[in-house]
Amino acid sequence: MEKLKLRVTGEGEPPILLLHGLGATGAVWDGLAGRLDQRLLAPDLPGHGGSPRLPEYTFKALAAAVAEALDEPGPIAVVGHSLGGVVALELANGRYGLDVSSVLAVGIKVEWSKDDLARAEAMAARPPRLFDTREEAETAYLKISGLTGLAPADPDGVTETADGWRLALDPSAFGVGRPEMPSLLAAARCPVVLATGENDPMCRPEQLRALVPEAVVLSGLGHNAHVEDPAAVAALLTPRSD
Repeated sequence: MEKLKLRVTGEGEPPILLLHGLGATGAVWDGLAGRLDQRLLAPDLPGHGGSPRLPEYTFKALAAAVAEALDEPGPIAVVGHSLGGVVALELANGRYGLDVSSVLAVGIKVEWSKDDLARAEAMAARPPRLFDTREEAETAYLKISGLTGLAPADPDGVTETADGWRLALDPSAFGVGRPEMPSLLAAARCPVVLATGENDPMCRPEQLRALVPEAVVLSGLGHNAHVEDPAAVAALLTPRSD
């Protein structure tokens, strides 16, 4: 498989691996990057942005592709948002040749109804929508990634075809399914912090704390907390003096 598109910025060890959510690209971490002193590795996940597609989307396949894209075994801290948070937890089990020293996962959807799963399967089965202009496609990119009004569109988030513009996102990625969170947490071989925005409709604080009572709730923030307030998320990566 062709390797993932990987953005590498900054200096300082240990490095931090940043994994975006469904529909976004590695550019979504630009705000956080300005607040961290370490070397940062931000791939576009398979089927997103400038990265190749997968024949089938599973959390294991996504984690394997991410691990393969890195030229170092670690130790490495991993920060993931939503889908990227699940991939971070999958990487933390030590089965991918990557020494994960810690995981911070923000905004993972932990409760899935039958309707939620049916909607995701329906989206995975739809053909890509075509747009007449790049601007229309970029507007759709921001909407589907939950970034409308929060961030500029990433040029890698859309692509031009012979018939018009479309999202770079492979719709099949919506079919990745529901994460088995208890199993993922039990298998993690490093410290894990789960967090969510106070106003996140996809990962409500009471749902996350029912799973992990010590989960962090970020005041006033929504699903894309790392974009809304990068400093608040960066603070969770700073070792406490006590």
